[in-house]
Amino acid sequence: MVPVKKFYIFFIIVLIIALYSFAVSKPNNAGKYISNYTESINGFSNNQRTLLELIKKTDFSSASGIENIRKQIALARTSLKGIDFWLRYLDPIAYKKINGPLPVEWETEVFEKFEKPYKREGAGLTLAALYLDEKNAEKDSLLNLVASSITATQTFMADSVTGQLQNHHHFFLANRLFLLNLAAIYTTGFECPDTTAIIPELHSMLIDVKKIYSSFNESFPATPVAENFLTLYNNTISFVNKQPLTYSKFDHFIFIRDYVNPLFKMNQQFINQYRVFTKSYVDYSLNNSSESIFNKHLYFGQNTKGIFLRVNGEKELKEIERIGKLLFYDPLLSGNNKRSCNSCHKSAEYFTDTAGTTSFQYDGKNYLSRNSPSLINATYNHLLMLDGKHISMQNQAKDVITNALELGSNENELVQKVLSCNEYKKAFKTFLKYTPQEKEITLEHIVSAITMYYSKFSNYYAPFDDAMNTNKEIEVPVKEGFNLFMSKAQCGTCHFVPQFNGVKPPYISSEFEVLGVPADTAFIKLSIDKGRYDVNPAGEMLNAFRTGSIRNAAYTKPYMHNGVFNTLQQVIDFYDAGGGAGKGLKINNQTLSADSLKLTADEKKNLIVFIRSLNENINFETAPEKLPVSKDKLLNSRKIGGEY
Repeated sequence: MVPVKKFYIFFIIVLIIALYSFAVSKPNNAGKYISNYTESINGFSNNQRTLLELIKKTDFSSASGIENIRKQIALARTSLKGIDFWLRYLDPIAYKKINGPLPVEWETEVFEKFEKPYKREGAGLTLAALYLDEKNAEKDSLLNLVASSITATQTFMADSVTGQLQNHHHFFLANRLFLLNLAAIYTTGFECPDTTAIIPELHSMLIDVKKIYSSFNESFPATPVAENFLTLYNNTISFVNKQPLTYSKFDHFIFIRDYVNPLFKMNQQFINQYRVFTKSYVDYSLNNSSESIFNKHLYFGQNTKGIFLRVNGEKELKEIERIGKLLFYDPLLSGNNKRSCNSCHKSAEYFTDTAGTTSFQYDGKNYLSRNSPSLINATYNHLLMLDGKHISMQNQAKDVITNALELGSNENELVQKVLSCNEYKKAFKTFLKYTPQEKEITLEHIVSAITMYYSKFSNYYAPFDDAMNTNKEIEVPVKEGFNLFMSKAQCGTCHFVPQFNGVKPPYISSEFEVLGVPADTAFIKLSIDKGRYDVNPAGEMLNAFRTGSIRNAAYTKPYMHNGVFNTLQQVIDFYDAGGGAGKGLKINNQTLSADSLKLTADEKKNLIVFIRSLNENINFETAPEKLPVSKDKLLNSRKIGGEY
């Protein structure tokens, strides 16, 4: 029997824990925060309805009438920016109807990438503003864009959404997404067609989010936004107030380095301190342990371990990587024992092939239709290959190995050849204990060792990262080039911070773009490669390719899917001209603006300086001195790295 005194002590401890848990999970006065949310949503809804009624009564032949609509769209956008903090996080699908950047998007998010791509139709303010610029714009079409926006906004008053406002968890996750978007899209014009409105909208948004912080702290005193965060946030507002209103003159570099990134770090600390948990797919890829936007582990794109996912011991991981390295250079992977992974992804060339436009085919005579993308930083893509054909690094490796035009191997024969080498066989037998679901050594074991090997080279940093993470000094042209990248040059609207690839916050999907890449530098015709269309035969995907990272771009020529450009200068000139459409090619679905960027020679030079600051300081390894000996003596004449 428990003594009475001990029972009361036990009871008091349990009561204290219960009260603390209640205080953390329940607001003392959620009403203030929820009222702010409700009033803000209603205010935006009123602006939407005002816009709808204005469109109905406007004579579209009247220039002044069209201008009044444009002004009301701007007012509605300002109102929207005040609630963007909530909307993007709480229901990003509905958000596309409110402020979608494209009429149609084909999505394959990380958590659904086992499914076929599905169509998402956009609507709302951005598309309405763009539609007004079209010739012969029709009233009904514009009304439909706005009406869809109004319907989508009602979603945010549903119990399933407002119920999330009852505790603190959603807030810090929404704040994280808000801060990531401050770094990646809010200052670039990604979904703001009027570039003169970008910085004014930013200023308005920051002020409204400050009110959100205030109402949250009043309602959730047990899990507050700390005073040091609020102080830095106020300093952020002051900084923006002092900046030019022209987004091309805005200091994106200082804004992110000195304000947004430190705020992100503090918010990550809140997430861990307050034991924030998520039920939302928006947070699927993000890493709660990352304290910088420019940390290479900010988000998870790929499982680099493959079948060895359960392995965590340093000694065991190094042994698997060692075997993976041998396999990477071993021509045993090919049908003719003359080609290896290194044939097209040379480690000394940043794991790509810079020797020609594209690499050799299996026959050693003809060339592949696409160039070899660098394997470095491939792990930060959710979809792989230039057409997004594969969802995992291991599937991509298996496809290359068994592809008749690449390594031309047969799966069963390949496994037997590998196991004919005692060093491989002994190692993989040891590895079997890490994969209890597999009783026999398979191709999955082989490709998983390979992906573990080469993926480790994606963990290095560039001088630009050091400047963002440690305030290490960097050249002025780098800062100027980055500011151009994020504004006038419009690079940041497709190559998103921090990986500068097509994966944008919340980093759960990969984007594809139609640039109008030509078959040759004479721009006589468009490349015949259909790109993403071969995987997803939708009109919007014709000639679309996955947006790759520009990290290490100075070392990974040639550029574009067909290697048509050999220098960074050519690439920038291509973008500056408005892509293929800007050069006179007929492309109905080009996502890149056909208008010239009107970049000066100095601006192009600074862009290249910035791109070079993304060259990572990678410690490459030399090729193995020898390959494992096979019982089949005919296989022991194979060359390290292959013959071609």
